[in-house]
Amino acid sequence: MSAAYLLLEDGTRFDGDSVAAPVAATGEVVFNTSMSGYQESVTDPSYHGQIIVFTYPLIGNYGVSADAMESDRIHARAVIMREGVNREDAPGAEGGWLTWLSDCGIPALSGVDTRALVRHIRDKGAMRGGLFPAETPEGEARERVMAEPRMDGQDLAREVTPAEPIILDPDNPGPRIVAIDTGIKTSIVRNLRERGARVELHPCHTSAEDLLAREPDAVFLANGPGDPAALDHIVETVRELVGRTPVWGICLGHQLLCRAVGLETFKLPFGHRGANHPVKDLETGRIDITSQNHGFAVLGPDGEQTIDTDEAIRWDTDFGAAELSLLNLYDRTVEGLNLLDVPGSTVQYHPEAGPGPHDSLYLFDRFLERVG
Repeated sequence: MSAAYLLLEDGTRFDGDSVAAPVAATGEVVFNTSMSGYQESVTDPSYHGQIIVFTYPLIGNYGVSADAMESDRIHARAVIMREGVNREDAPGAEGGWLTWLSDCGIPALSGVDTRALVRHIRDKGAMRGGLFPAETPEGEARERVMAEPRMDGQDLAREVTPAEPIILDPDNPGPRIVAIDTGIKTSIVRNLRERGARVELHPCHTSAEDLLAREPDAVFLANGPGDPAALDHIVETVRELVGRTPVWGICLGHQLLCRAVGLETFKLPFGHRGANHPVKDLETGRIDITSQNHGFAVLGPDGEQTIDTDEAIRWDTDFGAAELSLLNLYDRTVEGLNLLDVPGSTVQYHPEAGPGPHDSLYLFDRFLERVG
């Protein structure tokens, strides 16, 4: 170990020990409240361009394994922990957490007062920051942090989308689900395939006509990183699809479908990232504990950021009416809606929730029942 530090754009500094790759990294600093799933988090493309602060105090205690990968690589730029450990001998482990981070060239900081750091981000908002070796002059570190682009306005989907279409299970007779891959998680693909779907992953620059030429039973809009307001090229594609085929969106896909029908999005102060967010289904009254990872949300019908009622309020969209279906009970932001005049629906959180909770897996069944 060697000394290192995290510097935030407002000048706040947190010192600790470098426990992985001895390199510097900058990005938007965000926090995750999950008690497990650290490997799933760093390999989730939605964290592309970000530095993750884990609120759970012990990270790495069950090692890493191939089954926990949510993509083919680490997307987070760095990791901040209260205590990072390297349990290579844990049951089911195929390697140690810190060794794996180091082998992948990812820096990590341990020994940080993550409670103070998270309180700071919660109060001041997610902000740019950088992890640096102790010998890096603070003035140089600050210049590098300030040179990092803000998350607002960033099109990161182009950086995580596949170069070519990926056609899975082509001989499967099940419903053909054509996905616009803006950074889709492996566990989403797995849940669709386990339910008999033929899944196709297409680059985010694929045109609507090319997607429709695949004769989809439905188009799936995936999760992913960056600002939905910077993805007008995808929004226009989705707009051409709405009304011509069923469309379902998760996370970033929820925001893209909402923007495609004429709604607006905004940046949350510090986002929703963790596996303990309560969401109410307004139709059934059911409350699910959900896994979330997003920094943007959809505005209400009158431009409001929060919804002060548990009623299924409605929007007038460019494609008819839309109805609120899901509501976040932490901050009362929009978590999902149904299009009433064309086939389409959204959910802001992650029903696949690798490694959990699994309260919302039924949404995959509901989706495929509607398109099957």
